[in-house]
Amino acid sequence: MRTTTKLSLSLCCTLWGLTLPAGAEEQAEGFIEGSSLNLLNRSFYYNRDYRNGASAPGGAGYAETLAHAIMANFNSGYTQGTVGLGVDSFAMIGLKLDTGDGRNGGRSTFDILPVNSDGEARDEYTKVGGALKVRAFDSELKIGDVFPTTPVVHYGDSRLLPESFRGVTLANTSVLGLNLQGGRLHAMSQPTQSGMRENFVTFYAGPVDSPWLGYFGGDYAINEQVSVSAYSSRLKDAWDQYYFGTSVTHPISQDVDLIGGFNYYNVQDEGKQRLGELNNNIWSAKLGVRVGAHTLALSHQRNNGDNDFDYLRQSDSIFLDNSIQYTDFNSPKERSWMLRYDLDMRSYGIPGLSFMTRYGKGTDADYSNANSVYMRRDDEGNPLTDQKRWERDIEVKYVVQNGSFKDMSLRIRQANTRATQYESDLDEFRLIVEYPLSLL
Repeated sequence: MRTTTKLSLSLCCTLWGLTLPAGAEEQAEGFIEGSSLNLLNRSFYYNRDYRNGASAPGGAGYAETLAHAIMANFNSGYTQGTVGLGVDSFAMIGLKLDTGDGRNGGRSTFDILPVNSDGEARDEYTKVGGALKVRAFDSELKIGDVFPTTPVVHYGDSRLLPESFRGVTLANTSVLGLNLQGGRLHAMSQPTQSGMRENFVTFYAGPVDSPWLGYFGGDYAINEQVSVSAYSSRLKDAWDQYYFGTSVTHPISQDVDLIGGFNYYNVQDEGKQRLGELNNNIWSAKLGVRVGAHTLALSHQRNNGDNDFDYLRQSDSIFLDNSIQYTDFNSPKERSWMLRYDLDMRSYGIPGLSFMTRYGKGTDADYSNANSVYMRRDDEGNPLTDQKRWERDIEVKYVVQNGSFKDMSLRIRQANTRATQYESDLDEFRLIVEYPLSLL
C-alpha cells in the first residue's frame, strides 16, 4: 500500500473522532472564561568559537550575539456547545542588543538574528500569527500558524524566537492513553524569519522545492512505566519518513528505577526525489539507572544509510538519544556512544536547580556512497571516509520557586566539539534567561 493511502486512511480514522457521539459533556468554560494571555521575556547570549579562525567551515572564526525577545501568546477558550470555536494568536519581537563588533554569526547555523546579504544583523524583527481552532468531543482542529510536537515534525525553540509552521493540524484523544496527531503543512517560519509563508528548508540539504508536508501518528501510554510512539510523514517530492519509539521505566525500589528507550527512523525518497535517492535507517537505544536525585544513562546510535539523516532546519524533529547541543551523530555509517549524567538538587534542599553533563563520540562516518545532495569531499575531491568527532556538554539550570520572580529561569549551556575534516572544532557557550508572566 502506498504511503499516501496509509496517510489518507489514518487521517480519516482521526476525523471519525469528530463524529463520535460518546456522550461527551458540554464544556463549562467559554471563549472568554477559558482564555489566557502570557508574556515571555527571553534574553539570549550566545558565543561560538570555531577554533580554526576565519577558514573554519560555517563562517567566521568567532560569533557572538546578545539579544532579547518579548513573546505574547493569547489562547482563547471555546464557545460553548457540542462544537466549540476558538483562536490562538501570538506577537513576538526580537531585539539586537550587541553583536560583538559585528561578529553575529553571518549566514550559518548560529541563527540568533536575521542577517542581510552582507552578513549584518538586523536591529529588530517580528513574528505575528495565529490559528483558528475547532473542538468537538475529544478532537481539536487548528487552521493557521501551528506548533507541531511529533518525532517527525516538531517546531524548534532553541534560539531567540521559536519556529512555526502554517497549515492544518488535528489531534484526537478519544482512547484513554492514546494521543493521535495528524496534519498537512504548506509553509514554515524558521527562528530568524519574520515571514510566515517561507519554503521548507532541511538542515543538511538546504531549501527544498516541496509544496507540502504531511504527517500522522500517535503516542500510547500502555501503563505508567511503558509508552510507545509511531509516526509517518511525507515531505512531498523529497522523502517519506517513518518513526517508532518506546520509553520504559522499571522501578527496582522506592528510590531506584531502571530506564530505557529506543528510537528508530526509516527514510525513503519520494516523488521527484528533490534530495536524491534515499534509503536510510538510523536508530538509538538507551539504558540507564535513576537513584534518587542521580540519573546515569548510556546510549548507542547507528546510521546504517549512505546519507546524512536529515530533518527540517532548526526544528526538533530528531528524537535520537545522541542528537545533542551541536552534534547529531547522524552521518552515513556513523556509530556513536554517549554517557550522560543528570542531578536534581531538590533532594539536597535546592529545588529548581539541576545539572547535566554528557560526552558523546562518533566514528566510522563514510560518504563513499552518498548521493550528490549529501556528498562531502576532501580537498582532493575524494569522498570523506573514516570521519570521527566528539562532543562534551555541561548544563546548569535554575528556576525560581517563589516570590516576585517565581518561574524565572537561568540556564547555562557549554559545548565543546572536536572533529576530523568534515566539521569544525568549536567551543560554544549559551546563557538564556526567561521570565514568564501570566497576564490573563
